[in-house]
Amino acid sequence: MNLDAFAHFCAVHGVEVVEIDLTQPLIPQGPFSVIVHKLSDLIVEAEHDSQSQQLLANFQSYVSTHPDTILLDPLPAMSQLLDRFASYRIMSKLHNSLRDWRICSPPYLEVQTDSDLISINQTVTAQDLSFPLICKTRVAHGSVSHEMSLIFSASSLVDVRPPCVLQSFVNHGAVLHKVFVIGDKHFCVERPSLKNFPSGPCDRKTIFFNSHHVSKPESSSDLTALDEQMPCLPPPSSQAVAALVRELRVQLGMALFGVDVIINIHTHTLTVIDINIFPGYEGVPQFFSSLLGHIKSVLDTQMSAGPRGPCAGL
Repeated sequence: MNLDAFAHFCAVHGVEVVEIDLTQPLIPQGPFSVIVHKLSDLIVEAEHDSQSQQLLANFQSYVSTHPDTILLDPLPAMSQLLDRFASYRIMSKLHNSLRDWRICSPPYLEVQTDSDLISINQTVTAQDLSFPLICKTRVAHGSVSHEMSLIFSASSLVDVRPPCVLQSFVNHGAVLHKVFVIGDKHFCVERPSLKNFPSGPCDRKTIFFNSHHVSKPESSSDLTALDEQMPCLPPPSSQAVAALVRELRVQLGMALFGVDVIINIHTHTLTVIDINIFPGYEGVPQFFSSLLGHIKSVLDTQMSAGPRGPCAGL
């Protein structure tokens, strides 16, 4: 997000935007009515870096001593999406809660340590996973999280590098639908995606790829080129996507997130394959006005707490 452009847009609408410097005391920089943040980098770094730990602790201390400040989004809610083990558990429950909308998530398997690899083949079969499998890192943020692989047989499971998740690959006509959520609004943007592959195990070697190189708006890759002439799939049902967003907002306790969905070429089922923290919102029309609209909406719900200056921190 271009902060200067957003600050100018907000100023025109009577809202002051202040860029927060986490290396300096926060109290003199405030007070803040709303803090919009993307502290995912800091949360990940804090696991192994003492300076990041201190910056995060300082921020959490400020938030805990200023309960009237609205945080978009709460740190615990954001943290769960940094861990694919946690977010995939949420995704796996969607089949039951959204059964009427024919929404599901592919079967998946958590691979926590190298020792799991010994029995992984039996577990893949027992949990109804099917080849090819897509392998993703457990950490769902940062450059490493975009490094993925397609595994085509049991013998190629040696290419798995724990901790990670294995997910059944669903043929979807090389089209990814990215759903960008901003409060009670959402926007669907179509992106290129992986082409179809024959179902079932085969002797093809593991394909390693970077999802950014495959699914960015300007991406051009051999992995997205369909080998056969395939009729266009129907777009996602707008009602089904709206139901999915409503359910995830409740389950996640978040307002700013993205959902990657595909359409199964055989069943036309809406299939959820990933959830993303505060995405880039590339291709979303009127992003600034939608974000400001949500900020004003959450402020309106806080009016009973007393008058506060219209100041947002980022």
